[in-house]
Amino acid sequence: MTVELRGGLYIVATPIGNMKDLSIRAIEILENVFFIACEDTRVTGKLLFRYNVKTPMKAYHEHSTERVKNEILEAISENKAVAIVSDAGTPAISDPGYKLIKLCIEKNYYISAIPGANAAITGLVLSGIPTNRFVFFGFLNSKKIQKSNELAGLVDIPLTLIFYESPKRLVDTLQTMIKLLGNRPAAITRELTKRHEQVRRGSLKELFHYYQKVPAPKGELVLIVGGMEKKINVVDDNLDQIIIKRLKDKSLRDTSIEISDETGITKKIVYARALKLSKPKN
Repeated sequence: MTVELRGGLYIVATPIGNMKDLSIRAIEILENVFFIACEDTRVTGKLLFRYNVKTPMKAYHEHSTERVKNEILEAISENKAVAIVSDAGTPAISDPGYKLIKLCIEKNYYISAIPGANAAITGLVLSGIPTNRFVFFGFLNSKKIQKSNELAGLVDIPLTLIFYESPKRLVDTLQTMIKLLGNRPAAITRELTKRHEQVRRGSLKELFHYYQKVPAPKGELVLIVGGMEKKINVVDDNLDQIIIKRLKDKSLRDTSIEISDETGITKKIVYARALKLSKPKN
């Protein structure tokens, strides 16, 4: 279908494994832009062939020259519609596309996002680890010292942590996490949306011992790690008073949820403390 598009940059999410996940709107945009800026024309070419999209492609990735970037910006300045896609998932997420987006914003060009698949969010919802608050970190530094420094900065964050990792670095990363973060709940996902999709859940130590014994998994991985659980000091009168006050007109469940949301302390810990305080003293 021919659709007249406003000149600007269209950020189009593509499938992360299953080609059927490309949205109808994404197909429409890809069919009607002037050209498609993509990481690898061979990868995107397979997707376009699947949906009979004939739009020209232009390679744009982290190693692209200034000339390529300027050609894209020049086309947009001439009121042409240009799409940007990554090999898989949403452009600009752990992807050089954000640099082009930033330039378009600086030049006040029109920008629109066509949402779709994203490995980090897909892995998170499959993990079974809290999804209400999370931090997406992307890839940790491949060098051991820098990786340790990055993880050290995440120790006190009471939020679920999401990382991308390569198979060859997985065991080393898990070992470093155990040392710096402690033995937290975690999940590792691979081959998301594909026939052999896999989600392995357990503690960091359990996952470390498992992957230490088996061949390195194939494909990029999403690693989800539970946030720091703040421990309640049982003699913290101020916190106890807050719990006692809430229990006067709220249930144990509602009290635990409210205080957890306000403090970052897990509901499980708050509930256990509230339960103890709610029992009559002998």
